[in-house]
Amino acid sequence: MQDRVKQIDGAVNLRDFGGYATAEGYVQRDKLFRCGTLHYLTEAGQAQFHDLGVELICDLRRAEEKAGEPTNLPPENPRRLEIPLDPGSAVELRTRMADTQVNLEDRINFMIGMTHELVRDHADDYARMFAELMDLEDGGFLVHCSAGKDRTGVACALILHALGVPQQTVVEDYLLTNEATDYEGFVFPLILDKYEAGQPPDRATIMALAGVRPEYIASAYAAIAADFDSVEHYIRDALKLSAADLANLRQRYVTNAAVA
Repeated sequence: MQDRVKQIDGAVNLRDFGGYATAEGYVQRDKLFRCGTLHYLTEAGQAQFHDLGVELICDLRRAEEKAGEPTNLPPENPRRLEIPLDPGSAVELRTRMADTQVNLEDRINFMIGMTHELVRDHADDYARMFAELMDLEDGGFLVHCSAGKDRTGVACALILHALGVPQQTVVEDYLLTNEATDYEGFVFPLILDKYEAGQPPDRATIMALAGVRPEYIASAYAAIAADFDSVEHYIRDALKLSAADLANLRQRYVTNAAVA
């Protein structure tokens, strides 16, 4: 796991999601990246980020998220693709959180519902992401949201499936967020600052939203199975990726050589 996590000053959950085995070879390393907000990049972190060779950043955050935590990189360098995703469960959760404490079970159920909705309701948005990925002629691609785990997690899962990575491996990559994110040093202090006037929730309750659980990504697969039977059919029928599109993606991002 540690070789995937990029030690970049101020980055959140930034990691390479290449290197996984497929039926045809291995996903290339140093081409596909995922992360959370890039707002906290330091000056040194900006230089380190530049060294990754990212040419296109796909930002899945809402307008208010971008306004509150603007990306700390020069405008249009790298090029930006903005695809704001805001599933209905996330809207409801923000409303409930503003009014009252939401218990652990509620938080888990909200996250299950949100991940389900990302697949069910945002296929057109993810299809836009794939179109831009296929048009990227050179350099790296990075997809991110605020925490780099839910909207981004589904995006990366779909990309890995399109490249031929087996589902078990895709789920393992999804769950790496819990190890790759600096919860103790960054996330928890940020969250606890919001509870100065009241009793903060316990760690498990915070992690229901701040982390990932197997049942979250399982709900995405359940949504796919309900309407499309399989991930392959979802990629073909919902994302509109043809056999030629998949061959193009795999030619670009899959290598026959084992990845060190």
